[in-house]
Amino acid sequence: MKKFFSTIRNIFAIEELRTRIVNTLFFLLIFRLGSFIVLPGVDPNQLDTGDPEGIFGLLNTFLGGAFSRASIFALGIMPYISASIVVQLLTVAVPYFQKLQKDGESGRKKINQITRVLTILITIFQGFSYLTVTIPENAIIMDPFLWKIANIVVLTAGTLFCMWLGEKITDKGIGNGISVLIMIGIVSRLPGSLIAEGISRGMSGMLLFILELAALFFVVMGVVLLTQAVRRIPVQYAKQVIGGKVYGGQRQYIPLKVNASGVMPIIFAQSLMFIPGLIAGLWADESDLAASIGNTFNSYTSWQYNLVFALLIIVFTFFYTAITVNPNQIADDLKRNGGFVPGIKPGKDTSDFIDTILTRITLPGSVFLAIVAVLPAIASLAGVNQQFAQFYGGTSLLIMVGVILDTLNQIESYLLMRHYEGMMKSGKIKGRSENVAVA
Repeated sequence: MKKFFSTIRNIFAIEELRTRIVNTLFFLLIFRLGSFIVLPGVDPNQLDTGDPEGIFGLLNTFLGGAFSRASIFALGIMPYISASIVVQLLTVAVPYFQKLQKDGESGRKKINQITRVLTILITIFQGFSYLTVTIPENAIIMDPFLWKIANIVVLTAGTLFCMWLGEKITDKGIGNGISVLIMIGIVSRLPGSLIAEGISRGMSGMLLFILELAALFFVVMGVVLLTQAVRRIPVQYAKQVIGGKVYGGQRQYIPLKVNASGVMPIIFAQSLMFIPGLIAGLWADESDLAASIGNTFNSYTSWQYNLVFALLIIVFTFFYTAITVNPNQIADDLKRNGGFVPGIKPGKDTSDFIDTILTRITLPGSVFLAIVAVLPAIASLAGVNQQFAQFYGGTSLLIMVGVILDTLNQIESYLLMRHYEGMMKSGKIKGRSENVAVA
């Protein structure tokens, strides 16, 4: 306990780190306050105060209840995530976007501008669907046509403001801003869900509730292991004599993470899963097929929903790993710095070797990621309260663990740069080491 308080004191002793933490808390406070501001022209007393079911319930969890409250942040940063998915797919398939990606800072700025424009278009579409499907007519207290036009503008502005907050957290705060906004929405719902589950079990079911908490603990440990697991590729550097001194000859390694894509495949897949339900809801009254599709994809316990969700996670895991880890670049950097993998020729052979290992560890990692992501549906079918089941595993837990570990890593870096003892006894978060090959 003494070490814990000493670490907290060291954190706030660093002025830059202290400023970033305060900035992050301030931006998150603005985000949470905005989630309680109701859209103009909506009578909050006429809204359904209960949590929506199915996929809308999951989306409501990510947005901290803003979705069900008809807040100005009802769509949050989900449209921005959808736009990012589209742009990243384009950078793989379209030569123009590939060229922009290679143009350095100027290309990155153009890609960001395209992403923002696409975010506006997606928000307009999703805003129209949201206002049409989720807001009851008796809650509208002004002319419906003008109300819909005005609130599409408000929802678009709210999403852009959330996007701006996320960028500010990344630049001026701690952690990845977009992920932190999603995490804070999830965490804000956790205490209420935990209390609701305990009350629903009562004294007679207290033993079962304790078993559920124990199972959640082991699921959390499994997610942490998945997030931190690495496959080390040994690297040997040739000895060089420079100025009478011998350099190199050290044996290091390249740490390839089993889950190199982090939490992004879950966020990407989840942002796409509510689209079929929204689209089908527009024609639900006119078509039985559309109504059936809408009901299926609005229920996160249906096998069709979970099958598509799991497949999307596996696909996005491979996709995101492919665009974040480049075996060719790693092999070129090793060759340029005089490094080589023992028993493997430098250059293309090294690149193929790394790519093979990356594929082998990504497959089980993506499957385990998909299994953990569908655990809430299994828990719900087993009798766990729907609110608590969403935190039992799956998307909510993966996002929280991933974002918290990433934030702790950033804090750890600041502490080590100032020669303070880190969060662990060794001074490093597990999974990190000094002998890591630069690639």
